[in-house]
Amino acid sequence: MKTLVGIAALALLAAPLQAEAAPHKLQRGLDEVVRTAGVGAQVEVRDRNSVWRGRSGVAEVGTTKPVPLDGHFRIGSITKTFLATVVLQLVAEKRLRLDDPVSNWFPEIDGVTVRQLLNHTSGLYDVLYTLPRPPQPEFYANRWRTWTADELIQRALANPPTGEPGEKYKYSNTNYLLLGEIVEKVTGRSYARQIERRIIRRLNLEHTSLPGTTPQLPEPHAHGYVPNPDRTLLDYTEMNPSLFGAAGEMISTTHDLDRFMTALLSGRLLPPYLLKQMKTPGTKDGHYGLGLAWRDTTCGMRAYGNDGDALAYQSWSFTTADLRHRVSLVLTPNFTSDSDDVVDPFLDKAFCG
Repeated sequence: MKTLVGIAALALLAAPLQAEAAPHKLQRGLDEVVRTAGVGAQVEVRDRNSVWRGRSGVAEVGTTKPVPLDGHFRIGSITKTFLATVVLQLVAEKRLRLDDPVSNWFPEIDGVTVRQLLNHTSGLYDVLYTLPRPPQPEFYANRWRTWTADELIQRALANPPTGEPGEKYKYSNTNYLLLGEIVEKVTGRSYARQIERRIIRRLNLEHTSLPGTTPQLPEPHAHGYVPNPDRTLLDYTEMNPSLFGAAGEMISTTHDLDRFMTALLSGRLLPPYLLKQMKTPGTKDGHYGLGLAWRDTTCGMRAYGNDGDALAYQSWSFTTADLRHRVSLVLTPNFTSDSDDVVDPFLDKAFCG
């Protein structure tokens, strides 16, 4: 997740949930994340049987309103892990096979399999690079526009592939737009309905939703921003999320993301052989399997999960395989620097102590 757009730095206000109990090192680290790259941030850190919920910065530019500890936000590409779980459940039910050719549903796509969509080795062009982005004027004109999956897919397929199927890892949102359509063609119900039925209701994720074209975020929430052409910040909390579709439309909270990742890694959602495949990289020495990514910490832990970039919100949710160490974080970026450069050390500190 790379964001490099210059904007003036913003003031921050640190406000942990319980000052007397908050780990001071983590609070200082979260404050540094916001000082360097954000308007505000909230995090949930779980270590064995303890939990710390922290926050830093402000919920809205120009105010001292603290970031809500239970705030809703757009989770971006963490949506892919939810969708991948549904696809693998269909594989377990023998309604779908990982090596099924995508041409079964999209005849114009040759040589690509469902597995290659899941692990980003399809070679299909990323629709993201066909869309205007801030500070391009066209970007702001599309704020309320409804995009269809077919429209986005065709924009991507109008471009040549970036490589042969299975040849290399190349992240592409197009892969998950296609998977969303395949789920509907296989089941007769939308990917959103399937995620709601199979995951959200099953795990009682009360604050997780698929908004479709609804522009609002549920309360409470921090405001999110994108850069204006004049390098100020534009409040972009409300927008038509059909732009993200199956590749990233979902809304959640740090607590719900922790519950989902815990259920997934504990084997509650998939049989062991498919969870193992989910954690198997698509390319040698890769760090992305079937909708699931991982990071190796400086203290030797491997944490599984995903991160997401939904323009005005950037999020991370990772847990170790033994479930003893878990971190879910959301940042509303200010685009003064690359947020990964400061978030990665914070996550390492949260896992390693």
